[in-house]
Amino acid sequence: MNRFHYIIAGAGCAGLSFLVRLLQTGQFSHKKILLIDKTPKTVNDRTWCFWEKEPGIFDPIVHKSWKRLRFYHLTYNASYDISPYTYKMIRAIDFYQYCLQIISEYPNVTIEYATIDHIENNRDGVILHTAQQSYSADHLFSSILLENPVLKNNQYYLLQHFKGWVIETKDPVFNAAEATLMDFRIDQQHGTAFVYVMPFSAHRALIEYTLFNDQVWSQEEYNEGLRKYISTILGTDDYAILEEESGIIPMTNYRFPTHQRCITFLGTAGGQTKASSGYTFQFIQKQTAQLVDAMVHNFKPIVETPFLSKRFHWYDATLLNILHNNKLPGDFIFKELFKNNKITDVLQFLDNETSLLREIKIITVLPKRVFIRAALQQLT
Repeated sequence: MNRFHYIIAGAGCAGLSFLVRLLQTGQFSHKKILLIDKTPKTVNDRTWCFWEKEPGIFDPIVHKSWKRLRFYHLTYNASYDISPYTYKMIRAIDFYQYCLQIISEYPNVTIEYATIDHIENNRDGVILHTAQQSYSADHLFSSILLENPVLKNNQYYLLQHFKGWVIETKDPVFNAAEATLMDFRIDQQHGTAFVYVMPFSAHRALIEYTLFNDQVWSQEEYNEGLRKYISTILGTDDYAILEEESGIIPMTNYRFPTHQRCITFLGTAGGQTKASSGYTFQFIQKQTAQLVDAMVHNFKPIVETPFLSKRFHWYDATLLNILHNNKLPGDFIFKELFKNNKITDVLQFLDNETSLLREIKIITVLPKRVFIRAALQQLT
């Protein structure tokens, strides 16, 4: 059995972010590290969009950025200057290639491709089993969900599922200086649904059709939604589809474990997907930075949520309660948030970085009776 100091299970956003940060400290080149995933990352299978104030470690591969965002609803629309934030987009293939190039410079890292059967703790650390062989390590970092969570009372598991097209239009349709964060001017009968538009030029953009509910659509249903949006909202039928992507993100207030003895969970598997929005990329960056900092200082690689910060989980659970039980339409909730608050406050709130006083101001624009009742239910 091959023995390593560390195993990173999953070569997606969380696993690669963590490993790159770990290696770039310069303090772990003597450690034997295994990076393992099912298959090589060779396609552009997703896109990450996020906002931040300062340049991040992945700024060299930001594909496009915007200083203005637009929000659309049938009864409200607005264009926002989001300074001091910048809205950024990273293509997955660029991310994979960038990280793997950095990793290739470290001979202490071994990369293997195999399907992971199961992972177990033992007295000497942890063992990862594949169909072909097993690997042991002092500690394992996993971003792979090996089993579905078992929900308790007042826990919900919705899905944010989406399909996107990169299209090129004959006519100049897009404003390349402004991205559409949410466009709710589409059918809401199947749950909270919106489109976001990331324009690269006047003729090219990523169009993503997104839903919050518990039922994944067929590919043709997404395609029909995209075609209808492009035709009726963007006003063009003359375009070519250059790329496609799709995905499913859990929106749940289930409390994913952060660790189990010699296993630390990363990304979605470690609870880093924000339950009310599906945003994950920046939460992964915060988590992996904190883990690496702990390891540099010889602390256990564990990141626990501070007590006062747990209130954000409560806010998210309250919204899921309302959406799951159809107490209010999702498009109405987001419209009220964006209409009645400063855009920078909303972005900071969605990043879990606001003060309690600011949160009270933000939340009180929403129907108080419904939200208070749902919030109290989530305390039981």
